[in-house]
Amino acid sequence: MKKRIVIKLGTGVLSSPGGKSLDQAQFTRLSAEIAELQNEGYACIMVSSAAIAAGVRVLKLKKRPDDLPGKQACAAAGQPELMRLYTASFKKHGLNVAQLLLTHGDIDSLMHRENARNTLDRLIEHGVIPIINENDSVAVEELRFGDNDRLSSEVATLIQADRLIILTSTDGLMDHEGERVPRVRSIAEAFRFVRPDKGEESTGGMKTKLEAVRKAISAGITCHIIDGRIPNRMQDALAGKDVGTAFGK
Repeated sequence: MKKRIVIKLGTGVLSSPGGKSLDQAQFTRLSAEIAELQNEGYACIMVSSAAIAAGVRVLKLKKRPDDLPGKQACAAAGQPELMRLYTASFKKHGLNVAQLLLTHGDIDSLMHRENARNTLDRLIEHGVIPIINENDSVAVEELRFGDNDRLSSEVATLIQADRLIILTSTDGLMDHEGERVPRVRSIAEAFRFVRPDKGEESTGGMKTKLEAVRKAISAGITCHIIDGRIPNRMQDALAGKDVGTAFGK
């Protein structure tokens, strides 16, 4: 059985500064790296943000909306553009993708959860790369996962992944002196380093990422938080190199 990797891609990794449009160069590079992992025998499952960023450009807005209906409208308009870029990028490597939109309720419902697992298993069997996003156009604020961080850990647990790799725009967890923490043995200790700041385009932050990691490692999944703007970080992390922050065994 192929080792399964859930890769979470944040908005800051996939969009231009300010989250006003998608960064096509990032899609080109990341799809090539993920295709390489597929060719090496891994089964990659992606949890992708950035539908709202795509929608800002589609709707010709000057900035990201602050209100919930505005965000949901951007998500609805931007999701097709997000998938168009993924489809085109992976097609260059002979790979097909599939879209799954989930809400908190889908994960909490036993029937929906089982259906999602079965769908993912079948897509993986066929060598298709599932691309999962929160269904922002219907989810309400109280039911949000937190910039897909929690969703990524839910998916990793659901499919019994071997690894969860969270790609963000920082080089892992930073301590109080601003130095990278290479490995975390105690997730409780890691929360001491959480800062309140986060990117303008993000609805999550390091706290939501650590909460996602905590859930995943409790299921025996090795986790990494790494800089998605630096080439080959995923390959380096899987090879055991000292990049980003590693969690778990």
